[in-house]
Amino acid sequence: MPEPWWRTGPQDVHRIEDRVSSLYVERCHIDRDDNAIVLINKARIVHVPAAYLAVLLIGPGSRITHAAVTLLADSATSVCWVGEQGVRLYASGLSTARGSQLQLRQAWLVTRPKERVTVARRMYDLRFPGEDTSALTLQQLRGREGTRVRRLYAHHSERTGVPWTKREYKAGDAFAAGDDVNRLLSAANSALYGICHAVITGIGASPALGFVHTGSALSFVLDIADLYKAEFTIPLAFDLTAKGLTTERDARTALRDAVVEHKLLARIVTDIKQLLVPDGGHLPETESSGLWDEGETVVSAGRNWSDPFSTDHHIDVIPPTPEKEDDKERGANE
Repeated sequence: MPEPWWRTGPQDVHRIEDRVSSLYVERCHIDRDDNAIVLINKARIVHVPAAYLAVLLIGPGSRITHAAVTLLADSATSVCWVGEQGVRLYASGLSTARGSQLQLRQAWLVTRPKERVTVARRMYDLRFPGEDTSALTLQQLRGREGTRVRRLYAHHSERTGVPWTKREYKAGDAFAAGDDVNRLLSAANSALYGICHAVITGIGASPALGFVHTGSALSFVLDIADLYKAEFTIPLAFDLTAKGLTTERDARTALRDAVVEHKLLARIVTDIKQLLVPDGGHLPETESSGLWDEGETVVSAGRNWSDPFSTDHHIDVIPPTPEKEDDKERGANE
């Protein structure tokens, strides 16, 4: 039976780079009208072609129908349930139609030392624009990054008049340690991790396969978030402290507004692609559901690989059929 007209196969969906990278919605009803997602609130109704969307970020106050989720899955569009403006990732769903090429590419790079170092260098290059780091080892790059961050702390302390001594934080609890600026910095970084996690998950990459960080289920999230701390979370923490805005909510909402203003979500998608598939390269568009074989080859799935002329015989063991109650009574009467 042919597939329904609205069900897109892996060859029919638009490439991730050709789509709108992400769409954030909140306080609306999400439904389906033919092959479009319909966003409904008190002010207006908006139709969004599902196949042109890479990631749908569903914010607070929203509800979505089963039909809309089905269409998004068939269109290979990821769905993430997030906090305000994508600040935190609560849950996500990936379509089974989405290709695995990006994760396979990421795994290939991270398991080969030479390629992994190359990607790590690209990450440091993004932090040092205009500088030649080709002659530096990774240890030297880490040292330079540490020096850069210390100078940033000192610069923003002088700029805002907020005293700064050292970085203090408690892992897993953004507001448990340090002074006001340290707590705000931890809260803002935590929100930034949620944003990066949502994008990474949404485009089909692996949050765990990091290049600089390792050993965590969020290693790649930490890698990507580090690219933006100097521009977003560090100055934000000092600015908020100078204004007397020192709650965790202040950090989250301020970062949310900065993310929207500077269109960070689209930028993260672009940066991840440049890190994993640089210089305008394209991932294979064909989906191959196969079986892995020795020598990194792939054989076709969906067929029986046994030898039809094999002399091997299989014996099926069939247990005795349980007697029915009336059979037992009949036997007793006889």
